[in-house]
Amino acid sequence: MTVVPAIVIYILSLAHLLSTFNFQLNYTPMKLTTIATTILLITSFAGTAQAENSSDLRKLLSTKSCPQCDLNGAGLVMNDLSGAKLERANLIGANLSQANLSGADLRGANLTGASLHGANLTGADLRGATLTSTDLRSAYLTNANVQGIDVRSAYLEGAIGIPTALGTAEDFYKWGCLEWQKNDYSSAVENFDRAISLKPQFSNAYLARAMTKFRLQDDSGAVKDAMVAERLFFAQSDRQGTQVAKALIEKIKLANKPTPSSDVGNGNFVDLFTNLSSTLLNFF
Repeated sequence: MTVVPAIVIYILSLAHLLSTFNFQLNYTPMKLTTIATTILLITSFAGTAQAENSSDLRKLLSTKSCPQCDLNGAGLVMNDLSGAKLERANLIGANLSQANLSGADLRGANLTGASLHGANLTGADLRGATLTSTDLRSAYLTNANVQGIDVRSAYLEGAIGIPTALGTAEDFYKWGCLEWQKNDYSSAVENFDRAISLKPQFSNAYLARAMTKFRLQDDSGAVKDAMVAERLFFAQSDRQGTQVAKALIEKIKLANKPTPSSDVGNGNFVDLFTNLSSTLLNFF
């Protein structure tokens, strides 16, 4: 008695099932069998790929070493992957939110569409990694090696310790203003610092940093930055900028005068900072 392999029975059964829907299609039994075989191969391939993906995931979690692994869409939220070896790994669409990737080797890794929101990438090696549409918001990037990567389409709002090589002066200025809007003045100062280091004559950045330092109660630092901004605006023939910087200096000095009418500045300060915020945000 001939034993018919199970796979053959499966293909013939699937072909028969397809034929029941063939009331308006001119497919021959041979064509239907071919279609059934194709479907089977596709589903088998998908199952194999999923199995390989699961195997790679288990390997990473148990050894922290998985170079060139297929971790497409892997869920790795809050996992401790410090020092992990993930060079050239496929991490497309992976969820690494709040994961600890400090010191991880991510050279050449494909992180397209991956979420690294709040992840710790301190000291990580990201050289040559693909970061297309990667979510790096609120990620920690201090001392990360970012040589040869392009973050123009990545999301970096709120990221901490962004290396200077990752953006232009205008980028850092924009990120600083976004932090200002969220009342995260310490992060705003860090971004304005980087903007100024890249573009020492950046008058708007000095003015923005002066405003932020005043919010942080660093009055002497605020006045110093505002004075630099005033000089730069004047040298650039920017009359409005010069007037705004001068007004800020006067308001800060007035606020520090121990007079009974010290509250006189409160309403004016609200108006002044509203106007300053509008002026700064108009830059980008």
